[in-house]
Amino acid sequence: MKVAVLSPVAWRTPPRHYGPWEQVASNIAEGIIKLGAEVTLFATGDSVTVGTLDAICETGYEEDRSQDAKVLECLHISNLMEKAHQFDVIHNNFDFLPLTYSGLIKTPVITTIHGFSSPRIIPVYKKYSQTSHYVSISDSDRSPELDYLATVYNGLDAGKFVFNAQPKDYLLSFSRIHPDKGITEAIAIAKKSKYQLIIAGIIQDERYFKEEVEPHLNEQIKYIGSAGPEERNELLGNAVALLHPINFNEPFGLSVAEAMLCGTPVIAFNRGSMPELIQHEQTGYLVKNVDQAVEAVNGLKQINRAYCRQWAESKFSSEKMASDYFELYKRILR
Repeated sequence: MKVAVLSPVAWRTPPRHYGPWEQVASNIAEGIIKLGAEVTLFATGDSVTVGTLDAICETGYEEDRSQDAKVLECLHISNLMEKAHQFDVIHNNFDFLPLTYSGLIKTPVITTIHGFSSPRIIPVYKKYSQTSHYVSISDSDRSPELDYLATVYNGLDAGKFVFNAQPKDYLLSFSRIHPDKGITEAIAIAKKSKYQLIIAGIIQDERYFKEEVEPHLNEQIKYIGSAGPEERNELLGNAVALLHPINFNEPFGLSVAEAMLCGTPVIAFNRGSMPELIQHEQTGYLVKNVDQAVEAVNGLKQINRAYCRQWAESKFSSEKMASDYFELYKRILR
């Protein structure tokens, strides 16, 4: 089976630091190669794959701001679509724009919908629902206006996350710095529970960081910048818990699965996909507000870190994700 995996071109695939869609696209490509697929990864030229790499730019537009994002996106998507006849299946991890080609090619397109940036993009999905197959990354992130082939949870390479039964004494906030991610709420939880908080992630909203986060930084509340794969493993594994007090209905949340793979429980606001990712009182706590989160911090000793690892491996491994997608490819081709 010849499969084209289309990744975004904002960041390298897999990303050096941030790039959740690129990370999932990479895990899909490498996973289905192990299952016997012949894969071409369409991504930036500095991307890494054991399959074939096809690129129209050397680096992503977020890593080289001299490039025009729209121009790169158009060249990138059209590059694949003009070669569509070479593949049995196209796996689109690049949102709605590639769908506009799907009626012009014969190769079936399976699209993983990595969340809806706005309800205004749904008409594109609706228009091309007859020429594409849609997969949601959680049951909570489904539009009632669309038909879905399946839900496939994002998968991670469990071998890259080391289980730690003896964490240090700090809480961790590991996400982009943006109001959606609840960094100020995490700070409030840490202060009220009298724990140190380490904040890691790219600054996506400069004003929010300057006005809402930076004034609180001190010995107790530390911001360490973005963290790559090596640092991520140590940060997550050594945390007594990951704080994830989100202010939006998050479609998935890779850091939640990553934390649990290290054995680290997660305290999250009960929104979006969180009830699907976290087993309340077993792999963490689902809470409604800061005060409930503080109570949850006090209950962390009740959580079995080994079970957190087992749960995450059973649900969110790259092997399971790749196997699920491989079966969907076969269904489509039948």
